[in-house]
Amino acid sequence: MSTPASDYRCYRHPDHEAYISCQRCERLICPECMREASVGFQCPSCIAEGARTVRSPRTIAGGAVSGRDGIVSMILIGINVAAYVLQVAMGDRNSAVFDDGALWGYGVANGDYWRLVTSAFLHGSILHLAFNMYALYLFGPFVERALGTWRFTAAYLTCAMTGSVLVYLLADPRINTIGASGAVFGLFAMALILLLRARQDVRGLLALLAINALISTQGNISWQGHLGGFLGGLVLGAAFAYAPRKHRTLVQVGVLAALWIAMIIAIVLRTNALLP
Repeated sequence: MSTPASDYRCYRHPDHEAYISCQRCERLICPECMREASVGFQCPSCIAEGARTVRSPRTIAGGAVSGRDGIVSMILIGINVAAYVLQVAMGDRNSAVFDDGALWGYGVANGDYWRLVTSAFLHGSILHLAFNMYALYLFGPFVERALGTWRFTAAYLTCAMTGSVLVYLLADPRINTIGASGAVFGLFAMALILLLRARQDVRGLLALLAINALISTQGNISWQGHLGGFLGGLVLGAAFAYAPRKHRTLVQVGVLAALWIAMIIAIVLRTNALLP
């Protein structure tokens, strides 16, 4: 006995004839509703349900995998270059950009707290800028891929701050300090931890760190900024690489928060020590 044609109707479009069943829910679907699947066809509802149940790929730190590798690193390079061009165009070290943005201990103590951040985007020379941006170009995308966009952005700014805060704590408050070196040394530290986590050869990176540590002790280079950024990077790198999977985000946010709280306390204590 044949089944009447009126029984072969699409469940989503009752006025359309349908002779194909969805491979997932087995309901009849018309050509308009047919979506090609790995085996046969599925209806739009089942395709959408399947997409919701598929877990998005995650980085080693738990961040979402970005289709634009290194985009934040390139943006940071652009900001640093633009800041230097503006600084030079307005008079370099005599410019308002330099005067208002450089890290000067007594300036911070008197309320210019933004200097702790803005100083990380200013540079003293084209060579100073080139060295830091080349390091950011080499290590930034690697760390960014491992952390994901938002974790990387937070980590970079935090390392810049840990570098600035150690400068504020230990350097002569009468001397200006500038440069992205604190953040860059933070990237070095995070890259080291991530490579160790992946059981990769780190001898080349350790040699680079040794050379930079030696350079940090020479001339007018701020070893405090380098050390502060590196220590911040070690703490964050450990949190991103080794946090238990089940509570990964909670641990990472907690470590970030703890670092910022510690920095705020240090800033308050140093400010009270500098003010009469």
